[in-house]
Amino acid sequence: MTNKRPPVTKTAKADTSKQAPVAPVPAASTPTQAPAPLPAAPEGFFNVFVDGELLHVKKGSTVMQACTQAQKEIPHFCYHERLSIAGNCRMCLVEIEGMPKPIASCHWPIAEGMKIKTDSPLTINARKGTMELLLINHPLDCPICDQGGECTLQDLSLGYGSDRSAFHEFKRAVDDKDIGSKIKTVMTRCIHCTRCIRFATEIAGIEEMGATFRGENMQVGTYVEQAIQSELSGNMIDLCPVGALTSKPYAYTARPWELVRTNSIDILDGIGTPITVDNRHGQVLRTQPQENNTINEEWMTDAARFSYDALNTNRLTAPMIRRGKELQTCSWPEAFSVTKTALEKPTAGILGSMASAEDALSFKMFMETVLKGSAYDCRPAGSHLDQFYTFNTPLVEFENVDAVLLVGCNPRLEAPLLNVRLRRAALKRRVPVAAIGADMDLTYPYQNLGNDPEALESFSKSKFAETLKNAQKPAIIISASVLTRADGAAILAQIEKIAKKVGVVKDGWNGLNVLAATAGRITALDMQAKSAAPKSDTAAILKSFANGKTGTLIVYGEDTILPDDIEGQGTLIYIGTHMTSIAAKADVILPAAAWSEKSGLYANAEGRVQLAHAAVQPPLNAKEDWKIFRALSEDMGNALPFNTLSQLRSLIAAAHPAYKGENWNKITPRATVIGSADMEISARPFQPVVTDYYLRLEYLRQSPTMHKCQAEVAAATLGTTGTPPTPLAPVKAKKPTNKAA
Repeated sequence: MTNKRPPVTKTAKADTSKQAPVAPVPAASTPTQAPAPLPAAPEGFFNVFVDGELLHVKKGSTVMQACTQAQKEIPHFCYHERLSIAGNCRMCLVEIEGMPKPIASCHWPIAEGMKIKTDSPLTINARKGTMELLLINHPLDCPICDQGGECTLQDLSLGYGSDRSAFHEFKRAVDDKDIGSKIKTVMTRCIHCTRCIRFATEIAGIEEMGATFRGENMQVGTYVEQAIQSELSGNMIDLCPVGALTSKPYAYTARPWELVRTNSIDILDGIGTPITVDNRHGQVLRTQPQENNTINEEWMTDAARFSYDALNTNRLTAPMIRRGKELQTCSWPEAFSVTKTALEKPTAGILGSMASAEDALSFKMFMETVLKGSAYDCRPAGSHLDQFYTFNTPLVEFENVDAVLLVGCNPRLEAPLLNVRLRRAALKRRVPVAAIGADMDLTYPYQNLGNDPEALESFSKSKFAETLKNAQKPAIIISASVLTRADGAAILAQIEKIAKKVGVVKDGWNGLNVLAATAGRITALDMQAKSAAPKSDTAAILKSFANGKTGTLIVYGEDTILPDDIEGQGTLIYIGTHMTSIAAKADVILPAAAWSEKSGLYANAEGRVQLAHAAVQPPLNAKEDWKIFRALSEDMGNALPFNTLSQLRSLIAAAHPAYKGENWNKITPRATVIGSADMEISARPFQPVVTDYYLRLEYLRQSPTMHKCQAEVAAATLGTTGTPPTPLAPVKAKKPTNKAA
C-alpha cells in the first residue's frame, strides 16, 4: 500500500489592483544625523571596534590579534602564534558586522572601521556547531587520557559543548603510529589541527610529519612508520591540543593536579632554557619548558625533556669506601676519615661541567684554602683558554643578524634552540650561512668552506669574507670544542683577525661568539675554578696522577673523561650523583645532589645568570655539594667561611657582580681577552663536535630513554632495526660485614 500525499489546498492570490492605494509616508520634519566620523588612526594602524570598544590595531594584523589586544579570549585549536596559519579547526569564528556569516578570526585581516562581535548569539551558536562536528569522531577517552586536566578540547567542550548530539553513526577509528620512544600516539583522538606537522616542517626542519588521504579518511603521521629524527620533537606534545600526542615516558604516571611544579633551568647545553620540574612525593616525573622570548621562546630540547629518568637510575645514595676490591657503604664520618688521610698526599682536583656557581666556588675555596697549593681545573682536557667562553651577541639578536660563519660548530646538536633562530634567519630572511668544519645537516642551506684550518687561513680571500664585510650585523660562532685542540689559541687568534678585518667586531656591534657545551662550564669559568699556576690544567693533572707525582685525585662531576687504566695509580675520590664507570674505580665516593635537588645559579652562553630552584630532596644519605665541602673542611680543621647558602651567595656576589640578585636574568657582558699565539695552526681537520647527541654527557648516559633515542638515531642512520644499548649496570654496594667494620 502506497502512502498518498494529503491534498494541497491552493490559496488564491490577493487582487492588489482593487486595493486602496497606500498613502505615502510623510518626510521627517528634521533630517537624521549621520554618524560622527571616526578619529584618524595613527599612521600604520586601523580603527577597529571589538565588542563596541574602539582600538588602534596595527595594519596587517588578523581579527584574532585585534581581539587579543582587546583582551578577548578567542577559542582555537589550530592557531599558534609561532606557526603558520592553517585555519583548519574553525573554532575561532567571530561575527563581523556587515558580513553574512561568521569568519575565522585567525587568518582574516582587519580593515578600517571593522566592527567585531566576539560574544554575539551568532558567534556562540557557530562555535557550538563547530564543537559538535569536532566531537563527532572523538572518543570518550578522558578518564584514561594523559592529556586530561590539560586538554584544550576538554576545556572548550565545557564552554561550547552540548549534552546531546545529532550524530548517531559509528565513530571512525585510526591506527596508532609508532614514531619512537619519546612520543606516544593515539591518533583516533586527532582533530587534524596540523600543529605537529607545521612545527616539524617550520621549526624543527624535518619533513617527516604529514597528512595522508582526504576528508574523513585523513590521517596525520609519518609517511613511513619510523622514529622521528629531531632534537626538538617533544615540543609537539606541548602543541597538541588533544591527547593524540603525549609523552611516552610519562604515560599513565600522574595527573597534573597531583604534581608540584618548580621553576628550574636546563643545564645540559649552553642556552640555559627556563623549565619547570614536576614532582610527586619527591620523585621527578616530568619537565616542561617555560616561555621566554629572549632565550628559548617556548621550546625545549628532547635531551632536557626526557632525560629526567636518569635522576632515579643508578644513583649514589650513601658514602662508600673501598675495602679490598669491593666498594662498601659507610657513614659520612667514616668516609671523611678515609678522605682526610688520602688528602695528606699531593692532591689535585677536576671539576665537571654541570656545577652551579655555589658548587664551583665551594670547590675552588676548598682546593685553595684547605688544600693549599693543589692543582685543579674545570676545563676539558686540552683546553688552555679561559678568557673568552661566552657570546657577545644576545640570542634574541640572531633575529637581526645578516650573515653567519660557523667554525667547527654544529648548532643543531650543540644548541638546538640556537639552531631554531639560525634556521628562521636563513629561510625567512635569506641570511647567508657558511661553515668551516665537518659536513652536517643543519636543516637549512649553508655553504661549507672546508674542513681544515687551511680554509680558515685563506678565508679572507673567499667570497664569503666579502659577504661578512658587506653585512650590517655579521656573526661568527666558534664551538668551544675547537679551543680544546693543541692549536686552539692560534685558531682563536686567527679568527679574531678575521673578525676585525671583515667587521664582525666594530663600534656598536660584536658578533664574535664562543658556544660552550653546558651552562655549568660557563659558570665554573665565571667562578675561575682553575689553578693560576702553570701546568695545572686537566691534561697536566691527569699526567701527574698517572706517573705518581699526584697521590690523590678528586673527580667532582659526572662527565670527566679519565683513562681506562687509572684504577690503582693512587687514591681516587669521586664526588657525584651516579655510579658511573669512574665512580666504580674510586676509593672513596661522596654522594652529591643532582641538578633538580639543589638550588643554584647558572650562567648561559650569553652571560645571563639564572636561578634554578630545588624541586626535590637528595636521595637518602646524599648531600648538597657545597655542604660536603663545608663539612669536610671543618672536619679537617680549616672551615670554609660560610655556613648557609645565603652566605655563600653573598661571597659569590661580592666577587662576581653578574651574580648579584639584581642582575639575575640580565645579560652581563664578559671580558673578551684573546691575546696572541706563537704556535702555528695544525693541518689536522676539524672533527665532528657531537656524534651522539643523546649520550654526550655522563648524566645523559644514565637515562634509559636517552639510550633508546640514540639507538633510534643509529637505526635511522644505518638503515637497521638496532637494539638500544644497555646502560651501565649499577655497581651494587655491599654492606660492611661485622669483621670488616
